[in-house]
Amino acid sequence: MELRHLRYFRVVAEELHFRRAAARLQMAQPPLSAQIKQLEEELGVELFTRTTRQVELTAAGAVYLERVREILDAVDAAGDQAQRVADGTIGSLSIGCVGSATYSIFPQLIRTLRDELPDVDFHIRGEMLVPAQLAALESGTIDLALLRPPITAPRVIVEPVRRDRLIALVPDTHPVARLHSVDVGALRRDDFIVHAGHGRSMLNGVIMEMCADAGFSPHVRHEVAETSTLVTMVASGLGVAIVPEPTAALGIPGAAYVPLLPETSIELAAAWIASPASALVERAVAVLRRL
Repeated sequence: MELRHLRYFRVVAEELHFRRAAARLQMAQPPLSAQIKQLEEELGVELFTRTTRQVELTAAGAVYLERVREILDAVDAAGDQAQRVADGTIGSLSIGCVGSATYSIFPQLIRTLRDELPDVDFHIRGEMLVPAQLAALESGTIDLALLRPPITAPRVIVEPVRRDRLIALVPDTHPVARLHSVDVGALRRDDFIVHAGHGRSMLNGVIMEMCADAGFSPHVRHEVAETSTLVTMVASGLGVAIVPEPTAALGIPGAAYVPLLPETSIELAAAWIASPASALVERAVAVLRRL
């Protein structure tokens, strides 16, 4: 038995007329009659009673029609769902994001994706450091990452999204808090708050290099895992930090943001596993390009 036999049967059962059913199926009547006869022989039951004047479903045929409709509807729905998955309009997408981008581009990205892909289930993981993002990409825990290069993972595609200026983050009582700009050297006597572990945050290496160029090595007093915690600790007067400018979107009272001179910026990029890249990931990356 093939699906075409079920489709032929359904049309004949709906038309109750072999000639009209054949026309609807765009085939000749004799082959259609032969196919229905073959189906009946395979099932071992009569599905139709036929006279010179009319065709009617038997009791067995009526029950069979109900199940055939369920089967064909399920087959059609499965095909439609597979096509939509292939097109990237349904499915599940998990996105990881570094802290500073969590408060800036991330909300706009998710709003746009939800507007354009209302049938997609989004899973969000904010405040992820780059090594954790790369591990999550490799394991399939996330499908797309917003992170800070450089990235050396061989299977990961990296595409620049934008550059973010670095700024000084200080308590609002700090002497430089009301300046229009500040040289990083002005912070040489302050305690620094950084993201946990020099090997775990790409930004830490940039900060150490900036300070070295200014002739000092920063005294790291606190290490934290999340950007929101870092800003809260600075606002509490526990130290200073250097952060990407979008961090200011947190708006935590007690913290002041001062542009650094000379101006320095770091890159934000999208990253995903090279193969196989799903259509849903490609759609999300296309939205990022527009934003």
